[in-house]
Amino acid sequence: MIKAYIGIGTNIDRERHAKIAYQELQQLGSDLCVSPIYECEPIGFSSSRFYNFVIGFSTHLSLNELSDRLREIEYKWGREEDAQKYQDRTLDLDIVLFGECISQQKPELPRSDIYKYPFVTKPLYDLEPHLVIPGDGRTIAEVWLAMQPIDSLKPVSFLLILSYLHELF
Repeated sequence: MIKAYIGIGTNIDRERHAKIAYQELQQLGSDLCVSPIYECEPIGFSSSRFYNFVIGFSTHLSLNELSDRLREIEYKWGREEDAQKYQDRTLDLDIVLFGECISQQKPELPRSDIYKYPFVTKPLYDLEPHLVIPGDGRTIAEVWLAMQPIDSLKPVSFLLILSYLHELF
């Protein structure tokens, strides 16, 4: 079994698609752990705010199998096959870490978003602060604590999270 961490983003029917992401990822592995959900402004375009979070789980799938399955889930829930980088999303599912895998090719691992975007780093920090990033040597906590604070990253209301979790279980 390999431990995978998936970054999840949605800004279309956010609560519904956050729940769907959890349900779909349950089919790909076991021992799921879910970070808090954060709301943030879109980057690179003007639109409605995103929900972002990370789900970690153990899987028997290979990296290519997992990548293919994530694309299938995105398409199933409304992502266009020719979707551009900076546009609205029902579901955006990105492999952030996959065991000790290091790759410069698609999918890039560890995903460079860990170093660039607090909406990836903070949820990963919430789940695994002491996890050492493969090929880097720093922990998630070290990367998070070195980031500049971002005002646009807001935790989703505790009541909304409780409602979300209640629906999941």
